[in-house]
Amino acid sequence: MAESRNLPGDAAGLEALISRAAIAEKGLPPVHKWNPEFCGDLDMEIKADGTWFYMGTPIGRLPLVRLFSTVLRKDEDGKTYLVTPVEKVGIRVEDAHFLAVELNVMRDAGTQVMTFRTNVGDIVEAGPDNPLRFVVDENNGGLKPYLLVRGRLEALLARPVMYELVNYGEEVEIDGEAMFAVHSKGAVFPIMPAGELEKQSL
Repeated sequence: MAESRNLPGDAAGLEALISRAAIAEKGLPPVHKWNPEFCGDLDMEIKADGTWFYMGTPIGRLPLVRLFSTVLRKDEDGKTYLVTPVEKVGIRVEDAHFLAVELNVMRDAGTQVMTFRTNVGDIVEAGPDNPLRFVVDENNGGLKPYLLVRGRLEALLARPVMYELVNYGEEVEIDGEAMFAVHSKGAVFPIMPAGELEKQSL
């Protein structure tokens, strides 16, 4: 990893964020290249709070959860699987695959960069390849932000992270409409019409 003096902006914060992420240096398995036979569904579920359950019991070992998370794949059928070169098993996902639990914001050559850490150790910079999207919860009308992590896998922003993110919002004009939005790596992510902001339940 680059030394802190080589990192722009809030280098100490970014370095601390990365140091808390258990990411293997060898990188992620190429699950998108594997096409094993479907072996059935596994009694495993990722809850909305990011907790993994196996046969109704929480998986308490973070290294094991991290290992499982590296072989997750969501296919075109909308279902999520654990995939290895020799098997493919279905699991349930209550909301998102991951939970974004930390946000670091810095400026790189004048461009704002939002970097997120997930509950399983992924470090993701929001931008054109990893967009943010915002939906309104049908149950309570609250705002739910999601970050594309990889493939079709998303992270739901934890509540404190969402509040921090909104602090960086600003009013911009998109297609002639005033929108409340955030930006990262040159991409603009509209949250809602500016006129709806005061009525929104965050």
